[in-house]
Amino acid sequence: MFTYQQALDYIYSFVDQEKLQPDKYEPRRFDLTNMHAFMTMLGDPHRRLRAVHVAGTKGKGSTCAMMASVLQTAGYNVGLFTQPHLHTFRERIQVGGCLISVDEMVALLEQLKPSIGDLPDPSTFEIMTAMAVQYFAEQEVDFAVIETGLGGRLDTTNVIEPLVSVITSISYDHTYILGDTIEEIAREKAGIIKEGKPVVCAPQKPAAEQVIVEVCQERNAPLVLLGRDWLWERTESNVHGQGLRVTCKTADGGGLLKHGETGEFWIPLLGRYQVVNAATAIATLDQLHLQGVDLSLTHVSDGLRTAHWPGRLEILSQNPLLVVDGAHNMDSMQRMMDTLVEDLLYDRLIVVAGFSADKNIAGMMGELTSRADELILTKSVHPRSAEPEKIAAQADQAKARVTAVNDVSSALWEALKRAGSDDLVCITGSLFVVAEARAAWLDAQGVDFERDPQL
Repeated sequence: MFTYQQALDYIYSFVDQEKLQPDKYEPRRFDLTNMHAFMTMLGDPHRRLRAVHVAGTKGKGSTCAMMASVLQTAGYNVGLFTQPHLHTFRERIQVGGCLISVDEMVALLEQLKPSIGDLPDPSTFEIMTAMAVQYFAEQEVDFAVIETGLGGRLDTTNVIEPLVSVITSISYDHTYILGDTIEEIAREKAGIIKEGKPVVCAPQKPAAEQVIVEVCQERNAPLVLLGRDWLWERTESNVHGQGLRVTCKTADGGGLLKHGETGEFWIPLLGRYQVVNAATAIATLDQLHLQGVDLSLTHVSDGLRTAHWPGRLEILSQNPLLVVDGAHNMDSMQRMMDTLVEDLLYDRLIVVAGFSADKNIAGMMGELTSRADELILTKSVHPRSAEPEKIAAQADQAKARVTAVNDVSSALWEALKRAGSDDLVCITGSLFVVAEARAAWLDAQGVDFERDPQL
């Protein structure tokens, strides 16, 4: 029998695309042959799931978290599969808002190990996905909310047949895998669209939207477009969250809101883009309701109000303001910086940033150095992390004072030491950096939370 650490070591002993540098990318890893064979060996547990499948570049996780929260509020037993995790692998696989337990995870892996041994060269993602699907089937969840890992068309999760497919905001990311144009990336994301199954699509760049429209037409998949079929606006905001108003404009009606009707909601998440994610979640839940799922506006309102998605524009302290956000590409960095300016009051902005080597570091550095008063560059323990000194070389024209601190915890405390009571410290650039800073902060506050040993 595995110990928990042995189970983690075993899972990560296979090729893990999360940890590969771009020059180590192996196209053969993106192929569903293994995943279909895996499911067959396990008795096709994915066919027992009533699933919502979510792809996109940004907003996938928070959209999933909001939908899962609403369905749980309505009394359903809900499985939630997301990635990556912040502090413990077990965050990736949840049922009813609870992480899979250590004992359950170990037993599940022992159960899957013979099948893993029969697969030709399995990957870490294939194992993770199979664990989630098998666990959800064994727990007899009413619904599974499943986030893609990367792309969509050949993502390991794309063996499922969802009730609804969801595509959140698409932008440039993982171009060495998904393609160099927004059209190519959109086509990969649109790979989750299934024949005849409804699709909910967040607002997109015109080129990306056109691809999604074409794929839906090819597959006879009804398309719900945010901005056309559902309208939204932000009504208020403070450091605790924001309100939104959504209006249903679909011609058929008959869902949670009928044509022309409006609903008011509150989410405990910051950033205008989270209003869009919330509207996307509502439109998706409406599609479930149209398919006979018992949901009410009260369920939606209460579920959104209690949604939780840490590490994304999360305020850890208010004196000084300490915010962590896993922005990791140009678009999300710009949105984060706009939110800081628009929604928070502060004198000086001190940013702690670390990046994965495969990202557009120059672009994100330009965004940070033009707005921050001080910039502390650092590096997470993740294998894909860029060296702070190399990052600093791209900040020659910086308005900000730029320094390098080689570990995240030390960078966090250095930033807080420099900050006055009316200043803002923001940790960003990578979810891995955010996780380490958040762990260091919670440790110092004596907060009891679980963290896996560094791998």
